[in-house]
Amino acid sequence: MEIYQLELFLAVAQTGNLTRAAQDRGMSPAALSQQLSRLSSELGVALFEKNGRGIRLTSHGEAVFARARRVLDEVEDLRRSIGGGAEEDRQPFHLATGATTLIHALLPALKGLKAVYPQAQIHVTVANTEEMVPGLVSGRFDLAIISLPLEEVRIVAVQLYDEELLLLRPSKKPLKGWGVGEIGVEELGEEPFLLYQPGSNMRELIDRRLHELGYVPKVTTEASDTEVLVRLVEAGYGQSILPEYALRRTPRHFRVYRLRGV
Repeated sequence: MEIYQLELFLAVAQTGNLTRAAQDRGMSPAALSQQLSRLSSELGVALFEKNGRGIRLTSHGEAVFARARRVLDEVEDLRRSIGGGAEEDRQPFHLATGATTLIHALLPALKGLKAVYPQAQIHVTVANTEEMVPGLVSGRFDLAIISLPLEEVRIVAVQLYDEELLLLRPSKKPLKGWGVGEIGVEELGEEPFLLYQPGSNMRELIDRRLHELGYVPKVTTEASDTEVLVRLVEAGYGQSILPEYALRRTPRHFRVYRLRGV
């Protein structure tokens, strides 16, 4: 059980809405739900139950809520007694993350972090997983948001959220709504593919999925920047497979599909 999980639990209990609590914390509902599930499993009780469109505490959840508030109050008292509070914390903190994660998921969290620790020296490095892992091992970075899989045994990894990889194909007219279709590998044809550079975690994941489906893509463009690949698809240069978070902006000139069988 972690203090962070108790803080998330209280946030959901106070709002009665998991999605709203996740937005306030700058994280995805799936990531928040996963942390609550871990807390519930560790305690061995159900903490929430459905209440119309929202959720409410179970009887066990109410008992945990009261204890969690006391625990967090004690933690805050301890912090104040030994350090003078977060407002005066000037310790440097080095965070590394990918550009897509930073733009589409982390900005609210970073804003909140700066509000809580206004004097702290917060450094953000934008890099790919292959650069971030050695940085963690060497101590250059304190924390990194990376894409799995991770084979480095000297790093402790905590899964924050699941992100779906989706196929996108160009659309001649702008699309404003968000919807995900379904497409079979036999429909991909010989249209060119625009993919991440070889050797990256994302490229290895994509290649593995396509190989499992028995499909060999005709790759004409390789780039490390997600936005570059999105723009090239919109310009009609081919199709690509990219993380969902990078695709939700509207209007857009591409259609989004889930590969059947993946």
